[in-house]
Amino acid sequence: MNKKGLLVVFFFGGIMLTSGFGLSSMIAPADDNSDVTLTGTPADNFPDDQRTTFCSSGSDAKSTKYVQEYLIPTECSNPLAIVSDYDGNVWFAQTNTGNLAKFDPTSKTFTEYDNPTWPDGARSMMWGIDYAPDGSIWFTDETYDSVWKFSTITEEYDRLSYPSDDNSLPQKLLVDGSQIIINDFTGNKLTILNINLSDEEVNYLSIPSALDDSVTADFALDANNDIWYTNWLYQQGGFLVKFDQNGYLNAVSNSGEQFLPLVDFINAYALPVQLLTPNGVTFSDDGLLWIVDTTSSSFFSFDPLSEEFIQYVTADPVLETYGNQTGVIKFPISRPYWIENNDQGQLVFNEQTANNISVMDPQKQSLVEYHVPSKNPNWGDCDNGMEVLSDCGIAQIFDFAISGEKIWFTEWVENKIGVVDTSVPLPLEIQFEYDTLNLLPGDSANFHFIISPQFNNGNLELSSIVSTTHDFLNVNFIHNSVETFQLNSDEPVPIHVDVSASDDALPGTYKILLGVESDDVAISKFLTVIIE
Repeated sequence: MNKKGLLVVFFFGGIMLTSGFGLSSMIAPADDNSDVTLTGTPADNFPDDQRTTFCSSGSDAKSTKYVQEYLIPTECSNPLAIVSDYDGNVWFAQTNTGNLAKFDPTSKTFTEYDNPTWPDGARSMMWGIDYAPDGSIWFTDETYDSVWKFSTITEEYDRLSYPSDDNSLPQKLLVDGSQIIINDFTGNKLTILNINLSDEEVNYLSIPSALDDSVTADFALDANNDIWYTNWLYQQGGFLVKFDQNGYLNAVSNSGEQFLPLVDFINAYALPVQLLTPNGVTFSDDGLLWIVDTTSSSFFSFDPLSEEFIQYVTADPVLETYGNQTGVIKFPISRPYWIENNDQGQLVFNEQTANNISVMDPQKQSLVEYHVPSKNPNWGDCDNGMEVLSDCGIAQIFDFAISGEKIWFTEWVENKIGVVDTSVPLPLEIQFEYDTLNLLPGDSANFHFIISPQFNNGNLELSSIVSTTHDFLNVNFIHNSVETFQLNSDEPVPIHVDVSASDDALPGTYKILLGVESDDVAISKFLTVIIE
């Protein structure tokens, strides 16, 4: 099991839950006000020349067959962390106001709850949020090293001072029974808070990273209540870590000791060299762990039994997201950021620079990438000095929440929230000739798949998708197959390709993404290639 004798100890302590504790003197540094036109709105936190960048490019809420957007009433709120409650209401944190807001999908109305202890003009990235069974919402606050509790019943805020040093960044958050689990991204630790106490003191324990100067990224719990997370160094790799929290706490309780050696409770697995920036992690129903890589277009599965990683890949971003007006972008990437599982056995993740919300089905080996219509040109290569492309850029979709067949998301720089309705039928289906292809280094094989219309769409304009994970795998169109074509309502289209492995191909299991995309959605499947 690759056990590592990691030099890790627990830090135990206690902190107090208070109302606005200590915030009155912690005012964020002000911007140069020489170019600020006061509006009386949160936009005043930005100079005039930055307002289209951070507040909105000026577009109204848009929609497609699958996506509907809603404009937040308060200007320039910068929505980030988002969650749904048991009634289907959507709650999100506003990083430019310190407030929580609620959206009622039935009435299509927003309610924004003022945080009376939040300093005027302050801003903070709020990455983590979760809804607790008692009707409270917990969320993290990067600027003030805080964890906030908002009661949806009393509509009051309480602040918890996060156990930190000068380099802490409390990020993602999960309410797990009487515990709250938080990863401290730059503080090199995982923190577990005990919130089920009769008094207002909250006990905590922290598990520091075994890697100096590393980050501690997102986490997930498996069926045995083990906590899995990653410790990594920027562009240098790192470890996938499993902490057997039940085993450790039971051992401590039985021994009567405050601390025990951790070698029997911590396992570490070296990350693949291709996985440089692992952020989101989650488990699928079959027990595989999934990790997304934010400095590429890749995501990975990890089998805890075989200890094998397999790399997957998204479709390339469409030109409208990155623009490339200057021609400097040679290899655009999608940057998958966070990943979660839904109650249908599927995986959901956001592709930051592709402006997509994506759904992957591990059993069907299928991927559907929904294109979000709003774009902010200030976050793409959309200006060549002579003109700015009108439909170019990204909305900075930094978080999402799953509610049944709906996926809610925030657009940080467009001041909107949106929803993907996955119950809307897709316009086509992809059928593979076979699911697995075996090759030897230097070999090639013909492969074909069929694009079949599912209902009358008229003439649907499509572009082919071909994405590989490794340079030694190549795919070329053959037999008059074309990269762009029209799909008629009653005529399936066969696509023929040649799949080859170069002489230096390494033995292993690999994935090739094949499919098509329209203006609104990309639909693909993964071909498994085994190089022997």
